[in-house]
Amino acid sequence: MRADVRQVADGAYLVHGSNTNWVILTDGDTATLVDTGYPGDRHLVLDSLATVGIKPEAVAAVLITHAHNDHLGSAEYLRSTYGTPVRLHEAEVPHARREFLQQVSVGAVLRNAWRPGVVPWLAHVLRVGGTQQHPVTAPEAFRTVGALDLPGRPVPVHTPGHTDGHTVYHLPHLGIVISGDALVSGHRTSRLRGPQLLPVMFDHARARAVDSLELIARLDGDILLPGHGPVHRGPVREAAAQARDRAR
Repeated sequence: MRADVRQVADGAYLVHGSNTNWVILTDGDTATLVDTGYPGDRHLVLDSLATVGIKPEAVAAVLITHAHNDHLGSAEYLRSTYGTPVRLHEAEVPHARREFLQQVSVGAVLRNAWRPGVVPWLAHVLRVGGTQQHPVTAPEAFRTVGALDLPGRPVPVHTPGHTDGHTVYHLPHLGIVISGDALVSGHRTSRLRGPQLLPVMFDHARARAVDSLELIARLDGDILLPGHGPVHRGPVREAAAQARDRAR
């Protein structure tokens, strides 16, 4: 399997891994990597970097939307192998260290096994190491005001609910919002297509996740790069409103 790399704007790429996405923001021969897929996606992460002409040692930082196993998978590998800083919201730092875990349990998934797509999704999760824990030894909290001094100049926006420290990244100059799991466009366990929240079992605090859609709606952009599903084009405020309507 090769990484499915889609260029969505100048220097911005959405990569479809195995049921989860990550984003590469390039600036010359350096890049910012936003999320890292499942542990079993490591070869796809490295392949996607090579596809856009970036060596792994040239990644300036890994930014994490949230510290679930399907987004944190290769973060510690990149940190320990190449010295890549792993940065995320201060509330998510202890989560990345695995001082606690705000992730759906296998038991909760099994209680929802009657739902369409859940059993095949769980089988895939097990194949790609989705229940393994790969804590980040030395995660770093980024400052929470203004653009980060990294390729792509992403602006962190705290959007709690899916996890306490979930963060989306706004690229106002490109009209892009990297939404992680705060706003997705599809998932194997959902019958819906287009902007939506993940099924409720995946959210740590559902009411806060719904409220965070209002924060996303304030971001100026027309390209949504979600943690799951295809790129969504159209006003981000309308995508957030549609997801809120569907969550009722």
